[in-house]
Amino acid sequence: MSKAVSNSNKELVSRLWYLVFALIVYRIGAHIPVPGIDHAKVQQLFESGEGSIFQLFNMFSGGALSNASLLALGVAPYISASIVLQLFTHMYPPLKELRQQGSSGQKKISQYTRYLALGFALVQGYAISKMVMAQGLTLYQGQHFLLLGTMSLATGALFMMWLGEQITERGIGNGISMLIFAGIAVHIPSGIVNLIVQAKEGDITFFRFFLMLLIIIALFAFIVFIERAQRQIAIHYAKRQGLGSLGMGKRSHLPLKINMAGVIPAIFASAIITLIVSGLALLGGMSGAIGRYFSDMAHGFSQGNWLYVATFSLLIVLFSFFYTAMMFENRELADNLKKSNAFIQGFRPGRQTSEYLDMVQERLTLVGALYVAFVCVLPSLLNMGSASGQVLFLFGGTSLLIAVVVAMDFVAQVQSYVMSKQYEQLMKRANLSGFADRNGL
Repeated sequence: MSKAVSNSNKELVSRLWYLVFALIVYRIGAHIPVPGIDHAKVQQLFESGEGSIFQLFNMFSGGALSNASLLALGVAPYISASIVLQLFTHMYPPLKELRQQGSSGQKKISQYTRYLALGFALVQGYAISKMVMAQGLTLYQGQHFLLLGTMSLATGALFMMWLGEQITERGIGNGISMLIFAGIAVHIPSGIVNLIVQAKEGDITFFRFFLMLLIIIALFAFIVFIERAQRQIAIHYAKRQGLGSLGMGKRSHLPLKINMAGVIPAIFASAIITLIVSGLALLGGMSGAIGRYFSDMAHGFSQGNWLYVATFSLLIVLFSFFYTAMMFENRELADNLKKSNAFIQGFRPGRQTSEYLDMVQERLTLVGALYVAFVCVLPSLLNMGSASGQVLFLFGGTSLLIAVVVAMDFVAQVQSYVMSKQYEQLMKRANLSGFADRNGL
């Protein structure tokens, strides 16, 4: 038994080492610059705070954009493509049929997602190259840089997509989420140091310093509390009492999380905004009043702007309801309860149970969506333009939400993996023992 457990632990360790190796490769790639970009000017742009329009891209890339890196697009194109394909698998009949075909259909949908991700990567790569050239951040101008920059950024995005898939398959956890987490976590130590330096140099008062620490700790505790909070619905199992009558049997609970969609709505909403900014920046390159109009709209999506806050919040709420409705089929759950002779007291099995679960789910989703939107726009509500606001952006918004949720999910997956391996080995041992007893060995 100990030898079997040891082998399962070796497999877990190898998966963890693969994850670490993949993240190291990612961080090395985040420092390889795109040919033709003036790295010093890009750093000055971000340090001066004038590059807020690029912050959305920079968050997903883990600072790769501020480094003028090949991986500047991060996983945003792949996430955008996943959103579009998931929408169409529920709306477009041929894709809906593929989704219902099981693993073979899912492979084809994954392939279509990669093709669409390439298209989004080319559009966003061209938009960023255009913006960078318009800001005077390139060593040379013209179509040659646009072609080179677009192809370099698109290639980096495809590499990130491939690396995320490899982590999912050979490592631990969801690969895309782990890459986003790594990009956020790598900046946390420098954020803490900057906060302490600002307090020492008098840029922020010690009262504000401790107030910010209190807000960060309280927000961290709030996120953990909501993510672990559940609505317990009592499930009763019928038992036969004689003469064919049914009575109340054993009782269990159906746990429903408050935030069923997790961090997905925040990631989806951020990816969509990056796509919108890319399109507006692309149109902003047009000459005349139309170009200036689209350029101003692109700047309207800068951190702290009312247009960014309103759009981001609305997208989070919409994606929360969409993702929850897509992932949780209450009609199927109600049918399964009916087949198991289980029921919710006060509701008939089948349709009435499904309608009750829909009502509960909608209420929980609304609360969860408002919670996610509040956490994500909090830095903007607390004055993103200030130095302290920038620290809160790192610790108190989408970044902290993603980091906490992904870390909790990672720990849960490791524990589940260990338990499943131990259970498999235990069942194998039990079967072998039974076989030996039956044969008198």
